[in-house]
Amino acid sequence: MIKKSVLINLCVALIVVPTVASAENIMVDDFSRNPSSRWEFIADSVMGGVSSGEIQFEQQSGDHTMTLSGNVSTANNGGFIQVRRKLSIEHPKAGTGIILTVKGNGEQYFVHLRSFWTMLPWQYYQASFQAGDDWQEVMIPFAAFTPSGRVLTKTVKPEDVRSIGIVAFGRDHEADISVTEIRLY
Repeated sequence: MIKKSVLINLCVALIVVPTVASAENIMVDDFSRNPSSRWEFIADSVMGGVSSGEIQFEQQSGDHTMTLSGNVSTANNGGFIQVRRKLSIEHPKAGTGIILTVKGNGEQYFVHLRSFWTMLPWQYYQASFQAGDDWQEVMIPFAAFTPSGRVLTKTVKPEDVRSIGIVAFGRDHEADISVTEIRLY
């Protein structure tokens, strides 16, 4: 059953639905089995910014959870904290998008995809979503992702995706987002 909330991201609707597992989905991560070996925390301090944060892995209500929290500051040309994972799974060429099971503090967050073609650190494909107080499943079609610059192709192909990042980005705010699953659909 689809909830009536619909998020608009660059004229593409992102549908918030109840959490449901599907046989057609490909699991990217459920944060079990040593997730700290797969996920890395990155802040704008790598380029002189002053944002700070942390990543925690724990269990909440029986689910394995990754939580990104911290302070995003645009001071000193900064403005992001993120967690990123390189992907080593087989991507379906006909894949439609990404499903996140998330909850947060009501802020806007982003998914950044890096592909075979994103060679420089500041290149990525980006889509936004809201993370509310309750657990929700957010479906983001690959068509919703936009390139960070003009040198990249306008769309990302599912088979080219090499890493995924959950990002608090672009404005001064407190970040607090938890994720229990990331899947491809």
